[in-house]
Amino acid sequence: MIELDLLNSTLKEIEEENLNELLEKIHARKQGFYYTIDDEPVVEKINEFAEKNSDFEHIVVCGIGGSALGAICLQQSLGHLYRNKLFVLDNIDPVMIKELEEVIDYSKTLFIVITKSGGTVETLSQYDYFSKKIKENGYELSDHMVVVTGPQSNPLRDEAEKEDLVIFDVPENVGGRFSVLTAVGLLPAKLIGIDIEKLLKGAKVGRDNFLSPDSAINLPFQLAKTQFDLNQKGITMNVLMPYAQKLIKFADWWRQLLAESIGKERKGITPINALGVTDQHSQLQLYNDGPNDKLIIFLEIKNLGAEIAIDSPYKTTFGELLQIEKNATASSLTKNGRPNITISVDSVSEEALGQLFLLFEGATAFLGELMGINAFDQPGVELSKKLTKEALLK
Repeated sequence: MIELDLLNSTLKEIEEENLNELLEKIHARKQGFYYTIDDEPVVEKINEFAEKNSDFEHIVVCGIGGSALGAICLQQSLGHLYRNKLFVLDNIDPVMIKELEEVIDYSKTLFIVITKSGGTVETLSQYDYFSKKIKENGYELSDHMVVVTGPQSNPLRDEAEKEDLVIFDVPENVGGRFSVLTAVGLLPAKLIGIDIEKLLKGAKVGRDNFLSPDSAINLPFQLAKTQFDLNQKGITMNVLMPYAQKLIKFADWWRQLLAESIGKERKGITPINALGVTDQHSQLQLYNDGPNDKLIIFLEIKNLGAEIAIDSPYKTTFGELLQIEKNATASSLTKNGRPNITISVDSVSEEALGQLFLLFEGATAFLGELMGINAFDQPGVELSKKLTKEALLK
């Protein structure tokens, strides 16, 4: 269950909006992020593939942006903090590749190459490099590589079909930053032991809330309306600050979601990720005493999943200390007139994470309509890609 506490938002009241009209506008955009979670054949295909490929010691995801951040978030949130089998190459820094090769055994590694367009330069470069290395080491490419890409002909898909690789489709109407609950995120999640059925179950609960016509219970709408109303009053930055180590990569995932969706037409909200309690000691000074232009969105967990007692300097538990520090941080911001809100979830679980994905994706969709922009394109990114390709062809 998710709760949203807007008490310290500094808004006297949330101004009314026609929620049904906003939902109609979102439906009219025909985006699939909230109904591809019903795609049972994809889940079955993922489960079958994972069962056949359960013996790999390492899984390497080659992808960038939305093709990587979801997998990183799922591993950090639902896997072990210090022991994992998933590596995500979300950059082309050669040191990353060199040091990855120092710790993997090609015979025991599966590569997942992910790009919806099939033409992402960085990912195609990784595909070319690792496909050659797999073959040079004497292994069948189809035994050690799988592709996740768009359903239409594209450079990666065409190459994968020639090599007889297993291919998972990214739905055409789901953008990369909204794709965590498609094969983009679900395939690596399943391969590292995450219960994707529970993840999708939670997402469906979140979807029902997102589609509710009742503004009193529609949490994505309430969140978006708070962000929008504060933005109209000069709050141009949002800080997502989870008080749970496991959710710091969720904040990274959200940062792309908000930045690429809302930063358009000279409008936007700048996303900042922070971690409680860590960033009380690196960012809180700015938030309390700097420009009053930020909304702090706390993300707290009622049951962290571990209770460890401490006797000194105060007799308590680490979990209680974490919660006390969060409350004190929120109180300090409130006393200084700094807007802050709190999102509470019961635990860091598959179902809770599924709900959180839909909460923030839904809020982003609402925010786009409230700001009068299309939250589902990214023209500013396309120009950079075009210029990169032109430079490479010179």
